[in-house]
Amino acid sequence: MDALEAIYTRKSVRKFEDRDIPEELAGKILKAGMSAPSAGNAQPWQFIVISERKMLDKIPDVSPYAECTAKAPLAILVCGDKKLEKHKDYWIQDCAAASQNMLLAAHALGLGAVWTGAYPMENTMEGYRVLLKLPEHIVPFSLVVIGYPAEGGRKERYIEERVHHGKW
Repeated sequence: MDALEAIYTRKSVRKFEDRDIPEELAGKILKAGMSAPSAGNAQPWQFIVISERKMLDKIPDVSPYAECTAKAPLAILVCGDKKLEKHKDYWIQDCAAASQNMLLAAHALGLGAVWTGAYPMENTMEGYRVLLKLPEHIVPFSLVVIGYPAEGGRKERYIEERVHHGKW
């Protein structure tokens, strides 16, 4: 699958087949996340790979947007590392780019995924901090939930009326 096809056909998947994801594919998704651009090439991210069923089942208690982890074989928490940032608060954009790269990689590998938010929701962030024993300088940004998709394609999303050339 080429890059444009991956971008045009990717959708948020919240229903998954009951199949484990090989570690090799998880590694490729992580490598894609770490290949994202970052301000000053700081790469201020850390990733928590969650595949243990007991832990995946606890996540909906932490995040109301991550109920799909109850049926997913894998989730990756993308976190900003305040000790690694070079430019204040650019970790947010960097982690967003890493999250998007991971979604596209999962899709290109025949998997489905959804980005569930953590930052800036204090209750959700604190829930992840406690559940996963995160150090103080690590900020939960997004949880990318991944599995083999058990749902179909997506609708066209291009809206010509939202494109402005040169001025409003």
